[in-house]
Amino acid sequence: MNPSTALEDGLRRFLETLTAKNRSPATLRAYDIDLSQFFSWLHDNNYLAATSHRVEKADVLDYLTALGRRGLTGVSRARKIAAIREYFRFLEESGEIAKSPASGVETPKKERPGRTSLRPEEYTRMLSLAGAHPRDYAILQVFLQTGVRVSELCDLHIDDVDLGGRALRVRDGKGMAAREIELEKKGVQAIKTWLAIRPQVFDDRLFLNKDGEPISERGVRKLVVKYRVAAGITKRASCHSLRHTFATYKAERGVSPFQLKEWLGHANLNTTQIYVHMARQNAKKVMEATSL
Repeated sequence: MNPSTALEDGLRRFLETLTAKNRSPATLRAYDIDLSQFFSWLHDNNYLAATSHRVEKADVLDYLTALGRRGLTGVSRARKIAAIREYFRFLEESGEIAKSPASGVETPKKERPGRTSLRPEEYTRMLSLAGAHPRDYAILQVFLQTGVRVSELCDLHIDDVDLGGRALRVRDGKGMAAREIELEKKGVQAIKTWLAIRPQVFDDRLFLNKDGEPISERGVRKLVVKYRVAAGITKRASCHSLRHTFATYKAERGVSPFQLKEWLGHANLNTTQIYVHMARQNAKKVMEATSL
């Protein structure tokens, strides 16, 4: 008898239960693959763990270690331990094992997604391509000159712009004024040019789509991707990358984290400090590159 038969029998019943709960085919396939790989590893590394009640916590920990050595990311390992955890929870609730060997096993930390920012020559190319389209140019300038989130940009109203006072009022999720950001001359001029040709429609949102309706977040994201691709930028830059570009540029030029926190609308100063840290790291690289 294949020493993993008992484990595979438990997997079959587990998947049948998930099917009865109307879990998606993709979910079932993912569980099947992740658990089959774990059972195969057990078969190769601990022949005593031929049945579910023989699997111990040490086996689960050793498996995660082995995955890490193979170069699997924290995200992938977290998914696999989630599958193992749910499988043994099913067996525990069914009374087939006394305690899950995955109990108390910590989920591997997921890597923080990289913060992509654009170099001056990259965002300059995007702006140059958008120059003949006042709305698109204004959208890119507002991102770069204020660091707003895409949701905040889409929610801007005409009266949120104070061209005389050179300021932009950003609303919170409830439509109330959350903070005010100073506008640079480039931003002011870009918005002026757009407002001069903006269609006169009932809705007072600052940015509209081709049908004269408020532009959606999806529409803005597609716009940014269009100019990124047209500019020959291969990195996966997004609306959030323009926000990172603003924050990184300001931090590198000595803007205090407290001021940056206000501009970015961060709830916690620790979130802002990452840009200060990045700026210091860049300064070290510049110092090394220009060593006498």
